[in-house]
Amino acid sequence: MVGALVKTGVIDQLAGLAREATGGMALLTVMPILGVSAPVSGIVNTIPFVATMAPIVSELAAGMHDPSHANALWWALTLGADFGGNLTAVGASANVIMVGIARRADNPLSFWEFSRKGTVVTAVSVALAAIYLWLRYFAFG
Repeated sequence: MVGALVKTGVIDQLAGLAREATGGMALLTVMPILGVSAPVSGIVNTIPFVATMAPIVSELAAGMHDPSHANALWWALTLGADFGGNLTAVGASANVIMVGIARRADNPLSFWEFSRKGTVVTAVSVALAAIYLWLRYFAFG
């Protein structure tokens, strides 16, 4: 499906819209990728989300003048998608398995209970990742 989006030009259009929205400024591109990746990958699941976003990030990274800023885009996607997988019970395959094991051990964990705790973990993790990305690639880059 992602290949079809690439072939039909949808990915290029999305990358172009993102580039226009951020004015091509690296920091203004990195932080939304991080901030959007976490909640979306927590709802959609990390694998299909990253498979869809990788070509978009690739297009955006190709337009960066500083190679370290291109790396920051990839790290923003990686960290956002990874930490976003902790948001809900369906955010990552491991979460689904863990909920099933807990239920079989007579210690059920509801979707909402998981999500309530996962939201806190995800928010703190993404905030720390934003600070890390800013320090690593922009403040001291």
